[in-house]
Amino acid sequence: MNGLRRALLAGAAMTAMAPGLAHAAAAEVDELVVTGARLEETLPQELSRYGSDLEVVTPAVLRDNIYVDVGQALQMQTPGLFLAPRNGPFSYADISLQGSRTGDVLWLVDGVRINNRLYTSTSPADTLPASMVERIEVLKGGQSLFYGTQAAAGVINVVTRPYADALGGTFTIGGHTNDGVHADLMVRGPAGPAKFVAWVSKDEADGYRVFDVYQPSATLRKRGYDVVSFGGKLGIDLSERLALNLYYQHTDAHLDYPNPRLTRLSFNDRDEEIGSVSLDWNASERVQLSVKGYYHDWDSVYSTVNNVPGNPAAPGVIIDDLTYWGYEDYGVSVLAKLNLHRGFEYQLGYDYQNFNGRDDVLLIAQQTEKVQAFVAQVRTTDDLIANAYLAAGVRFNRTDETDKAVWNVSGHWDVTPAIYLEGMVGTSFILPSAEQLFGIDPCCAVGNPDLKPEQSLNGNLAVGGEVDRFTWRVTGFARKIDDLIVDDYDQPGFPDGIYVNTAGKVRSRGVEAQATARIADGWSTRGSFAYTRTRAAGAGRQFDRIPKAQAKGSIVYEPADRPFGASASVLWTGDVRQQVTGFGRVNYGNYVVVDLAAHVYVDPATRRHRLTARLENAFDEDYATRVNSAVIDLSTQRFLYRFRGVPRTLNLSYAYSF
Repeated sequence: MNGLRRALLAGAAMTAMAPGLAHAAAAEVDELVVTGARLEETLPQELSRYGSDLEVVTPAVLRDNIYVDVGQALQMQTPGLFLAPRNGPFSYADISLQGSRTGDVLWLVDGVRINNRLYTSTSPADTLPASMVERIEVLKGGQSLFYGTQAAAGVINVVTRPYADALGGTFTIGGHTNDGVHADLMVRGPAGPAKFVAWVSKDEADGYRVFDVYQPSATLRKRGYDVVSFGGKLGIDLSERLALNLYYQHTDAHLDYPNPRLTRLSFNDRDEEIGSVSLDWNASERVQLSVKGYYHDWDSVYSTVNNVPGNPAAPGVIIDDLTYWGYEDYGVSVLAKLNLHRGFEYQLGYDYQNFNGRDDVLLIAQQTEKVQAFVAQVRTTDDLIANAYLAAGVRFNRTDETDKAVWNVSGHWDVTPAIYLEGMVGTSFILPSAEQLFGIDPCCAVGNPDLKPEQSLNGNLAVGGEVDRFTWRVTGFARKIDDLIVDDYDQPGFPDGIYVNTAGKVRSRGVEAQATARIADGWSTRGSFAYTRTRAAGAGRQFDRIPKAQAKGSIVYEPADRPFGASASVLWTGDVRQQVTGFGRVNYGNYVVVDLAAHVYVDPATRRHRLTARLENAFDEDYATRVNSAVIDLSTQRFLYRFRGVPRTLNLSYAYSF
């Protein structure tokens, strides 16, 4: 590869092997270890090398903007990704990647899948504090080849803090003007023959008024949260060629869920465990092998107490009293890389997943799902074609209910030292969720055990390049979905609805454009624009909660020889519509959000003491992240209400590196 493309991929690979920019390393620890990267860790960078579109939210961006959670960082900093947190930090979010729905994107933490297979409509971003994160990798386009179900539109991989050679760490304390506080501690370094990383964080806030309209019966009006997370990693070189890595993370979260009417008390208490054990063997220059076992447990209890309309002094009406919902996901994956002869290399993989869960709130009976998958991919190397990289692969997926095979072909071609072409075409799939298969709640559509997986055909084609200090990229994408799963209320035998596979096709297509420029020493800027069109066959309108257009931009000033820096980030979201009972299709888009951030090291010589500020939504844009309607107190008429985006909020932090 040539020019910026080579530099970006080399930088990404180095980040995977020893995360942290040189500037960040100087500020936090004396030295970072560069060790042999594990196959799973470098998979996103490898896929990018062979034509997948990879975006990375870097350590510097996360540190300089002191984001509270992962959702905030993705919302403001990832080109082409639409993410709208419903109630600010640590809340569910609507997500669209290249015109997708929320459930079409797979989430990982250090390679462990954390999506909720009970539903496909909720995201797992509500228990991911940003303080434990080193970087966020976003792979765009169908990625089912290596990642399986729910990667039909892309993958978001949250990478936690890396190992370090010398003992050191960071302590941070801060807060924000929505009555929020934050504290975290990270320590890492050698431990005898091993290396370790350990972290703990605490985020708590009373929150802000999350709806623009309330009925008198709603007395819980702010959305608070209390999230404690701790975890760590341990890496041991058992020999020169054999390495063991252990990972564990625990999160406790108390999250409020107010409503614009009736609610006196409503909260969700979460208890989450994520763990993995991996063994990596570099048998020779020709053979590498990685074996990983993982475990993800999510336990939650939900409580709701409502007021009596017109009688606020009446005893509360208990709707849910510590009602349980949760799931358990565990499995093992094997990935092998073979360089058996010149010109080609081979990736072989096996996945086993066991998912079980139940929901006593929105009733879903206890169910277990077992998935096995076999993966094979062949790739070209420099020995075959010096300026191009091609790959082709197939995955066979088997469950108790169905079998599914998908394929993928991708490539990257350096046309000249300044211009490249790359693309990817393949198929992906989404298995039905437990709700869609086995839902039994009389409130809603019932499950259908005869559902088939959704299947899609994806294609991405991009052209990009570099000229002096300017880089650019334009990507066209298209996706066709068959057997889309929807809730159908028109069948006479199911007046309350049943989940079915639709006969028509859904098509999503669009274009993304982005550019970066290094204006002068210490100054850089970045901008992106995305347009998408996602419609069912014969329909004349965009899918609900998927924007037609959005743009993001930033300008950063961070001179290497100065102990301070500043940045401005801007997000524009175009039309976003949603069908609302009693009000038709409501457009709640067309808003602009601007964040301003600045930092200074109070000890320029050592850069151990750092003050950082971010003015979120600096111009106090009054915007909505979702809309809905409800019945007016003591009436049969309905009112329209909006979920409010975070108002102008000042975030402050002090960090000490040792």
